[in-house]
This record gives sequence, structure tokens and C-alpha cells, in this order.
Amino acid sequence: MKRLIDPDQFRPLIESFNTDDVEDVVNLIPNSAAWDWVSANIPFFECPDAEIQRIYYFRWWTYRKHIKATPAGAIVTEFLPPVRHAGSFNSISCAFGHHLVEGRWLREQRFLDEYTRFWFRMNGGKPEPRFHRYSSWAAAAIRDRWLVTGDIELPLDLLDDLVSDYEAWEQEHRRPDGLFWQFDVWDAMEESISGSRKHRNARPTINSYMYGNALAIAQLAERAGRVDLRNKFIRRAEAIRELVQVNLWDSTAGFFKAQTQESGLCDAREAIGFIPWCFDLPDRNAGYERAWAQLPDPGGFWAPHGLTTAERRHPAFRSHGVGKCEWDGAVWPFATSQTLCALANVLRHRSQPHVTVGHFLEAMRVYARSHRMHGRPYIGEYLDESTGAWLKGDNPRSRHYNHSTFCDLVISGLVGIVPKPQDAIEVHPLVPHDAWDYFCVETIPYHGRLITVCWDRTGERYGLGAGLTILNGPDPIARSDSLRTVEVDLS
Repeated sequence: MKRLIDPDQFRPLIESFNTDDVEDVVNLIPNSAAWDWVSANIPFFECPDAEIQRIYYFRWWTYRKHIKATPAGAIVTEFLPPVRHAGSFNSISCAFGHHLVEGRWLREQRFLDEYTRFWFRMNGGKPEPRFHRYSSWAAAAIRDRWLVTGDIELPLDLLDDLVSDYEAWEQEHRRPDGLFWQFDVWDAMEESISGSRKHRNARPTINSYMYGNALAIAQLAERAGRVDLRNKFIRRAEAIRELVQVNLWDSTAGFFKAQTQESGLCDAREAIGFIPWCFDLPDRNAGYERAWAQLPDPGGFWAPHGLTTAERRHPAFRSHGVGKCEWDGAVWPFATSQTLCALANVLRHRSQPHVTVGHFLEAMRVYARSHRMHGRPYIGEYLDESTGAWLKGDNPRSRHYNHSTFCDLVISGLVGIVPKPQDAIEVHPLVPHDAWDYFCVETIPYHGRLITVCWDRTGERYGLGAGLTILNGPDPIARSDSLRTVEVDLS
């Protein structure tokens, strides 16, 4: 098969990452094998934005560093050095959802099967002891991975485990009014304006996660032919939707907020208020999309070096100090990933005047540029919104921090691959028509096929004609003259 992108052009880039790296922790795939792993596993990508392209390869290079062999099977770590709050083998459940969604685009998926089983069954057939420490959208992420791979065997095998996990959250974290509560520190968002390490606050985070998990379980139950279970979890999801919209929506501020145990709804807008759209929770045409007017507002969340975690106009913005994982406004890639996932859903499925595909592309440009320290690619924990400085410096703990997505936002966001449960694919690029003359993501593993999506304004770069082309292997299967939504039946 003739390649549209020459992979070897990116080998010097991977080797430059190796040269710049202090490889003080080595897991399953050392730097010396990085190019072999990258060339065998990732969908190759190119576009006119050199920094987005560079960071796409950098993030795959860093992701690979976190794949770790253990006696319980392969896992994906969040930190490379050991940290005190980790579970078995330096595992942390907090970013499990990010790890699955990012890794679902790789050719080799066995390590993610092992990693998923690890969380649910490594403890004598029971979950890893610290699995429930952090809020989680595990079921939703497992479903989203299946939508790309097309392999439903493991999700169905884990269906009863997912039900048990959900019911454990109900027993441990559901308030009498039906909302779920969480301390901000176990939402992985410590020292937030709305949060508390002691009070049981109802937060848009955990409630959105549980809504998404309920829908994922319902979808898997339907595939398993368990209609009663499907209906039970549809009802649970709908109950959460109603509770969130009634109790966590501030109609005056036009935003979803945390409901503090001390004093009702917090008076600050925080980025967690965008998370309901990650799971398509808010009712459509009901006025909730006005929250998105805050995203591109410099007094809201739009800052020179990224999307802030709290509105910049609030008196408590950046008031909690520096260096102790504050979520009071600084830019966290974890939150950026969630906000851009939510924004993609809004742009595809909601009619609103507040945000555009131009905002998505510009946010991705800024996100890519933020991956810098001392002139070299870097990903850490969190950064200053005005200067771009990483707030823990070059702390070995923070280096190569695996607590966010980037490659998924390129593939599913900018390029626009929207996975489907049926044997079909949707492509809905989030790139303005006049922004890029070309882009291509090649040989994406999808439902047992290798799919390529490319945009070529003139038709001269790839030789496939002008416009958007989708290929199954070497064969074009759909075309469009413009960057519009294209759906293809693959059966």
C-alpha cells in the first residue's frame, strides 16, 4: 500500500526527544525502542501547524514511557517516579479514562485490555484496592474504546463488574437527594475555589461521570441482550440529568456549578461546569449552552497560555498559593482535555452562537504551544495562564505527566473521527474551512480496518483530488468538496 505520509520523516523528531530526555525511569519500552514502537503503533499525522504536529508525536512518545509491565499485567502510569498516593505498582485510577481514550487509536491494544482488567480484577478477582479513591468515568471510557476498536468482548465480560462498581459509588458517594458528592482532592482537583477536602460537595464532575457511566452500562447491557438492566441504567442516567439541571445550574450566572455543603452553589464559575457536555448531559434547546459564552471571554476562561480552571474575573482567582496542585485558576492539561472534549460535542451537536470551530483550533494551538520548557517539548502538571511557566518547575515527578489527552483531540477533534457502535464511521472536522490547506491522519485502526482521512484543498499534495477523502486501506470510500460532516457505512 502506497503511503500518503512518509513515516521516516518523523524519525529524527523522535530521536530528538530521546536526545533531550533524562531517562531516569524506564518502563516496558525504553527510549532506544521508541521509534520502533511509534512506527508500529500510531496513526501518522501531518498538518501545516508545525507545533500541533510536533506535539502530536511528542505526546505519543511520552505516552509510551508510561506503559509498565507488572505481575498483574500491563498498566499505564500517571507519574513515572513512585508517588505516595499511588496504589499497586504506582498505579493511580484518576486518569484511567484519559489513558483509554488516548490509547484507543493505537494498533496494539493488548496492554489496554490488561490495564482495564487490572483495575477491576487484580485483587483476587476484585478491584484494585485504591480504584475508588478518585472519581472516574471508567465505564464511559471503556465504551468509548470499544467504539473505536469494534471489539466488545472485554466490555461485555466486565459488564457485571461495571454494575458493581456503579453500585459501590451509589453506596459510598450518593447523598440523600440523589446527587453524588466528592472532595475536590479526590476529584483530582485539589485547592479549588468551590472545593473542600472535608465537606461533601455535589460537583458537576462526579455527577457527569456517573451519568456517562450509567449510559455506557445501558448501552453495553443492550448489546448483551439484558433489557431490564439497560432500562434500569437509563432511568438512573435520566435521574442524574434532572438532578444536575435542577440543582447545579445557576440560572443567574448561566453556568453549572458545585453545590457546596457550606453555602449552596459556589459563586465562581469553574471549568468543571463544562464537563456535563463531555457526556452530552444537558438538555438541548433549553438555554444551557449560554455557559459557553464564558469560554472565549478573557474575563472568563480564555488566557494567553491556555484555558483556565476558574473564571479570571473572580476575586479568588489564583488566590490559593503556588506549588501544591491548586485548581483555583491555573491551566491544567487535565481540565483542558475535558473542556475541549466538551467543546467538540457542543460544536457537533448543539446550535449556539457562542463558540466556533475557530475557537477549537485556536485553543488547540495554544495547548500545543504550552508544551514547552527551556525551548524543548514538555508536559507537566499545571502552568501559569499569563506566562506559560510550569508551576512545579522541572520537578522529576511532573516530567512527562500522563494526566491528559492530546492525540485523541487531534484525531477525534481536529480531524473529526466520530466513532460509531454500528459498522460505520462519521468524519466531522473541527477545522475552519479556510485555516489549513491540508491535513492527513493515516492508517487509523478502526473496527478491524485501517482508515485514512485527508484534506487537500488543491488535490496536489496527496493526489486524490481536491477536498476531503476517506479511505479504507488504499481504497477511497467517501469524498466531500468541503470540510463538512461525512458518514460512511462500512458494512
